[in-house]
Amino acid sequence: MIEPLLMTAVRVNTFAGALAMTGASGFFFRRAERLFLITSRHVCFDEATNHRPDRIEIEIHTDKDDLGQSAVVSIPLYKAGRSVWREAHDDGGPVDVAVIPVDLAALPKTAVYSAFEPASIQDADGSVPIGATLLAVGYPMGFQDTLHHLPVARQASLATSFGLRFKGQGYFLADARTHRGLSG
Repeated sequence: MIEPLLMTAVRVNTFAGALAMTGASGFFFRRAERLFLITSRHVCFDEATNHRPDRIEIEIHTDKDDLGQSAVVSIPLYKAGRSVWREAHDDGGPVDVAVIPVDLAALPKTAVYSAFEPASIQDADGSVPIGATLLAVGYPMGFQDTLHHLPVARQASLATSFGLRFKGQGYFLADARTHRGLSG
């Protein structure tokens, strides 16, 4: 039995046309009958580094009994010249989060995945104390269980006050040994 948490995460590769650009991580979130891929906004667009992919590819499992079986799904980031992802904002402005709708019809009929749901979200009034243990699940530098196409989990701790923008920016800090590609 595989932990459902590992089945929420997907490896994300960015492309400009046929040119492979970067690798990242993301996870699935389901609201009612709609499925979304959540990743960092800078995976979809980062003006500071001129990162402007036009599509992403994700790898999704296709056989619950053989996790070595998977398929690649291409998701366009633009439609009619407009971005398809939604950007997160709070009272302080933009947050480094992108929400990409996933067309369920574009997934393989035998797609195997798990998704977070609204009940999974931390209550806005809930407290997460400084130093709290966190878990970062993803594909740092593309690293994964290549046989089963599964992510790795890294332990972390909350390094700044949760809910308070670090330096006024749209994020908080976690202390962890991470590498590029764990974004998302």
